[in-house]
Parts: sequence; structure tokens; C-alpha cells
Amino acid sequence: MNRVLIPLSLSAPPVPPGAQARAQRWAGETMGTTWSVVAMLPLQADAGVLEQGIRTVLDGVIAQMSNWAPDSDVSRFNRAAAGTWVALPADCLRVLACALQVARDSGGAYDPSAGPLVDLWGFGPAPRRGAPPAPDEVAQARLQCGWNRVELDAAGGRALQPGGVSLDFCAIAKGFAVDAVAQYLEARGVAHHLTEIGGELRGHGVKPDGMPWWVALETPPDGGPATQEQTLVALHGLSVATSGDYRRFFNSEGRRYAHTIDPRTGYPASHALASVTVLHAECMMADALSTALTVLGPQAGVEHARRHGIAARFLVRTPGGFDEHLSPAFAAMLA
Repeated sequence: MNRVLIPLSLSAPPVPPGAQARAQRWAGETMGTTWSVVAMLPLQADAGVLEQGIRTVLDGVIAQMSNWAPDSDVSRFNRAAAGTWVALPADCLRVLACALQVARDSGGAYDPSAGPLVDLWGFGPAPRRGAPPAPDEVAQARLQCGWNRVELDAAGGRALQPGGVSLDFCAIAKGFAVDAVAQYLEARGVAHHLTEIGGELRGHGVKPDGMPWWVALETPPDGGPATQEQTLVALHGLSVATSGDYRRFFNSEGRRYAHTIDPRTGYPASHALASVTVLHAECMMADALSTALTVLGPQAGVEHARRHGIAARFLVRTPGGFDEHLSPAFAAMLA
């Protein structure tokens, strides 16, 4: 039997698109993954123009925030000399400000400057590896990290490169891109749409039948009976993001090393937490929070979610499958 989640703060039910709208779907590739948008377009809307606009939004996020692109704004910041104030676009500064806030709130469990560690473990632009790095390599990479060394001058549109810090927005940029596409569509009069990038989603409005955009929450593919029950969420003005240890990893000498790095130790998170799903109005926040909670682990993560009012679901590996733990804010949405 399925469970359903409904946002607690709903405005008046949106008016269904009706006969004066048509369904449209676009899809493509971006940020090393895929994207898709389903929308109900007014009859006068030009689907081709909207698709090009979506692609322009996504290309803009890459141009600003991809550390895989050597000419991006983030890469330019990473190359800047110590003590340099680097001018950054408004969107890039907004994402950096959000990332630093999550870092502060989580005690550094999430760190947007952990790029050298991500690269060292083979989960960034650097070549992949099949064995863990040596302890002295980890120690050296940690010297290049430190979110609390980065300063923002929002009024001046710039950030301080303290020296050797390498920003990595991989755990937040996808979520921001989802938000940016949704906002682009809203600004052009498309009120009913569902945007997805690499499994992160944000929905607005309803489908033609007046029903919300129902999506099933992601669960690890290697679970047991605990994953048989689907949890459906109504994405009406709501976003969802999931972080898990099953997406990218490598095995070495009988041990699995997942891509979620704990910046506080320099090593991949090694607890029994398999995945964390976060619901939030902003996909950018859901994306970053799911990573932070994954690093914090099943005990500290659940407590952090409870203390900060985060709607989160935790799946913990056990010999018989998964144990599920829900934060109070998540449980309150269950209908």
C-alpha cells in the first residue's frame, strides 16, 4: 500500500490548465546527467522558444558553477591568487551564500570547499581511482579545504579567495538549476510544470485532471522488504532531493567507498545510512541539506533535521533491509 505526502502550507488549489492548454515534454543532458521538464502550455506559447530558454538557463548554470569547465566562474575563483577578491555573478554568489549557511548550520558536514577531497577520491574532474588514497594525501588535500575561510561581499558582488580554496558546487548546483528552470517557466506564464535534473525535482501547479504532480520518492535499488511500500509526494510548490551511497562508489579490498565525502575527516562517510531524502520549497536547499544529513549520519542527522525543522527521510541499512527514520516535519506531511 502506498503512502502519500501533502505539503502542509498550500495556497488555494490552482486552477487546472483545462482545454486551453497542451502537454509538452522536453529532455536533454546537462551537468553530466539528464534533465526533463513536463509542462502544460497555453495554446499561444511557443514550445521551441521555451525549450531554447530552458537550455540557456542550464548552460548559464554550467558557465558559472561547473568546476569541470575550466572557464567557469567557479574555476576562475579557484585559480585566483591568495587574498584576491573575485567578482562573481549574482546567481553564483547566491549559491555560495546558501552553501556557506548550510556549512555553518551543519558544523562543516557540508563544505562547498571540499573539491580537493572529492577529486582525490576520484569523484570529481580528476581521473577515477580503484583504491583509496594514502593518509598523507588525504591530510594534504584537507589543507586546501575550509569553508570558514571564504568571505562574501554581497554588496560588492565578490568573494575572497583566501588561498588554495577550491569551491565545488556539485552537491548544490543541480538543485539550483532546477529552481532556475522553474522560475524561468513561471516568469513566462507557464504555471503548471514539473522539472527534474538528475533525480532532483520541483513541481508547480497541477496536471490537466487537477491532480498534483505525484512522484515516488527514490529508494536504494538493493533494499529488502522495507522498500516495497512506495511513498508518493505531491510536488505542489515543493522540491525533493535524495543523497545516497549507491549512486557513485568504488570497491577496494572488500570495502565500498561512496562518493559522499565527510569534509571533517577527509574520508567517505562510513556509517550505515543508505540514503536521505529532503523535501523543501527550494530544490537548492533540498540538494545541499540531503548531502549534509547524509554526512552527519543516522543519529546526528535525524537530530539535526528535528532541530532545524527539516522534512527528511532516512533509510539505514540493516541485515534484513532498511530501517526508516522520519523527521517530525516529514512525518507531519503524511496524509
